[in-house]
Amino acid sequence: MNPAPQLSIFVLIDALGWQFLEDREFLSDLLPYRIPLRTVLGFSSGAIPTILTGLPPSQTGHWNLFYYDPGGSPFRWLKPLRFLPSAVADHRITRKVLKEMGRHILGLGKHFECCVSPRLLPWFNWIERRSIFDRGGISRAPSIFDQLSERGIRYRVYSYNQWTDKEILERSRSDLQRREADFFFIYLSEMDQALHDYWKQPEELDTRLNLYADGLRQIFELGKTIDENVTIAVFSDHGMTPVSQHFDLIGEVDSLGFVMPQDYLSVYDSTMARFWFFRERTRPEIVERLETLSCGRILPDDELRQLGIFFPDRRYGEVIFLLHPGWMFRRSDFNGRGWMPSGMHGYHPDDPYSYGVFLSNQEPSPPVCTLADVYGYMREAAFHQPHTAGVR
Repeated sequence: MNPAPQLSIFVLIDALGWQFLEDREFLSDLLPYRIPLRTVLGFSSGAIPTILTGLPPSQTGHWNLFYYDPGGSPFRWLKPLRFLPSAVADHRITRKVLKEMGRHILGLGKHFECCVSPRLLPWFNWIERRSIFDRGGISRAPSIFDQLSERGIRYRVYSYNQWTDKEILERSRSDLQRREADFFFIYLSEMDQALHDYWKQPEELDTRLNLYADGLRQIFELGKTIDENVTIAVFSDHGMTPVSQHFDLIGEVDSLGFVMPQDYLSVYDSTMARFWFFRERTRPEIVERLETLSCGRILPDDELRQLGIFFPDRRYGEVIFLLHPGWMFRRSDFNGRGWMPSGMHGYHPDDPYSYGVFLSNQEPSPPVCTLADVYGYMREAAFHQPHTAGVR
């Protein structure tokens, strides 16, 4: 007979980095076990599914949001747009219309964003058609929420899909007081934007962090009155790196004279560019140009495998060019020209600023060192079963 569920409270704070938090007294009396947490290369779209499954992106299928899929693209009917002038096809109104169509007509989920040129959308698909926090929300693997449901353990999930961070703290405290569940997963996302915007203004960041500390302290202390053996942990999906330099890779590649989509395709995220090639001379010339740049480097397949982001079908790119920490594209598909944050993430996991945090009221056993290990810690707390990441 399985023991009765103990209370577990897990809090994911987006972008809260070890370099930022290490010397701060953030809930250290309640969470004395504090260690850096190695992330996965990329953004939250790949990192959080790893937290929820214990598996790398190559196994969950979730890495970046857009992937090459001309046969399954929900935007195949848009191919005539490639003949329109850029000023029309890429206009903000066009993008807004397509965003709303994706969310409400094409079934791409309520958080779909048109962050690829509309002229190129017919060659791409969107990975998060369902919320990753819902049952069945991760393409190729069961998440902790699927397993909680299968075992009949009551749980609650709070995220930006429904509420602001302030509302999440209030609602989760209220639900905990009524003992609505045994497993609470609280995702606070607004620290990410604050760290982007105010990396060079620590007093602003400290104010926001103190607001989190006050709200979480109430939740954690309430949890201890309900169950003296409550498991409490705060962790993050990645850190934040100060931005010091910018480079216009789009202009560099455009200067070669090739044309999309006839010759190649590219997607430019804030810190990486991904390429697919369709003409014989396109690949060697673009690769040769990329290899001359000092701002970043091409990731070889062996390294992609080691990082858990190698996809044999090349859906996420035939060539992946990653910027060195501290660099950012002057313009990209994600942020256009106007956004110049003082902090950015999406760099190599070896970057010290890219490490997230893991804070707990109980010493983890086995140790928690990577995002995948967080899944094992949550599983052990929920099911009273020791677990190794990636093993079921």
